[in-house]
Amino acid sequence: MNPTFVFRSLAAASLGAFLLTACDSTPRERQEIVREEARKLDTAASRAAAKLRVAGRRAARFDSVSRARTRQPLDEAASATFTSQLLGTYADVEKLTPTTIEPAFVQFMQQVRAKRRAWTQRDWDYATAISRRLNAQFRAIRLDIKGRDELHIRALQTEFTTLETSRDVKDLGQAMKKP
Repeated sequence: MNPTFVFRSLAAASLGAFLLTACDSTPRERQEIVREEARKLDTAASRAAAKLRVAGRRAARFDSVSRARTRQPLDEAASATFTSQLLGTYADVEKLTPTTIEPAFVQFMQQVRAKRRAWTQRDWDYATAISRRLNAQFRAIRLDIKGRDELHIRALQTEFTTLETSRDVKDLGQAMKKP
């Protein structure tokens, strides 16, 4: 539950209880009601702060693990295998031409869509490296690519980024739930 919502709900309930009892109570009794409601608010705020601290630590741990993973160089053999699996006949990225780059992006994204659910974060690292190579080749030959093909490639690039980001968000969410 949202800590701000809890705090506001308790504050509204406290104010309502105070106003209803104000007419039928003495100042000393109202003072005690205010103290009790303040204790309740303080307890709710403390619980919310504790939950936020835990979530912050988990997010920091996830970030630390991700940074450590990305600092590790990719294995050349595994990278070549991954490239071959995702690009098939288009695996020699640096030799792609203006007529073959669009089908290479299509092949890449078909494989990403098919395999992404079973991938680990490290698998995504390999796929991202391949995507970067494809994007570099695209930039190198972009001026010779037909406009229709360029638009399709840009849509595929956006789709890849979306899939990768959604996996990161999913993994972060799972990391936040773990004890």
